[in-house]
Amino acid sequence: MKAFTGSEHYIASEELLSSVEVARALGKPLLIKGEPGTGKTQLAQAVADQLNMDLIIWNIKSTTKAQDGLYVYDTVARLYDSQFGGEGVNDIARYIKLGKLGEAFRSEEQVVLLIDEIDKADLEFPNDLLWELDRMEFYIPETKETVRARHRPIVIITSNAEKELPDAFLRRCIFHYIQFPDKEMMERIVRAHYPRIDDELLAQAMETFYLIRDNYVLQKKPSTSELLDWLQALEIGGADPQKLRDTVPFAGVLLKKTEDLEKVKKPAGKSRGW
Repeated sequence: MKAFTGSEHYIASEELLSSVEVARALGKPLLIKGEPGTGKTQLAQAVADQLNMDLIIWNIKSTTKAQDGLYVYDTVARLYDSQFGGEGVNDIARYIKLGKLGEAFRSEEQVVLLIDEIDKADLEFPNDLLWELDRMEFYIPETKETVRARHRPIVIITSNAEKELPDAFLRRCIFHYIQFPDKEMMERIVRAHYPRIDDELLAQAMETFYLIRDNYVLQKKPSTSELLDWLQALEIGGADPQKLRDTVPFAGVLLKKTEDLEKVKKPAGKSRGW
């Protein structure tokens, strides 16, 4: 079995790589938590790309129900066809549409299934999936059919820790928390995206970035993705690396809350208390 080792554009810690492999070996979902912007969602794409598998994404919203991921019976379409003489109206299977979990089960090849931001749904949502994720099957009473997974998908579940997940659900998952990258790891991540970035610009930008994260009480700390956007803005804007010691140009790329922007408007350096 080919192992996941990260990719050219997705730099992962050894602990995360090991968690992916343990989840695959045990056939359990991998539950990923971490700050927004630390690459939770991108992990699924990286795994799919390296292992040459299709990626199926189930984006969870506050209104999402577990049933949505299994199948939907389109009774409205069947009623319409029955009223206007549509053919095959007695074939209920025509009106069954598989959800994302159903698609993953029916796939001819093993796929990666991303259940993204599971904590957005109500508290019952994770428990409602226990049987399906354990048994890799579900029953459609309208057609008296059991849909079984042809190949157990690699299931990656992300959470922003907005809600506590049920213990019964957690017991069935392999858990990994993505720590915010230290400077060494962050430099590897940046260079994976911008291999030709100016060394001085990167050094000064990262110094300012970590000083802002570590020395201010912010409503929303800037994330990895925002650092990448900021570096691109600095390059496009022709920012002088030396001036980053005293100012934060394009601060609105890093900080997305008015209160946070106000806090970093003061001059940089020692006058900020750094």
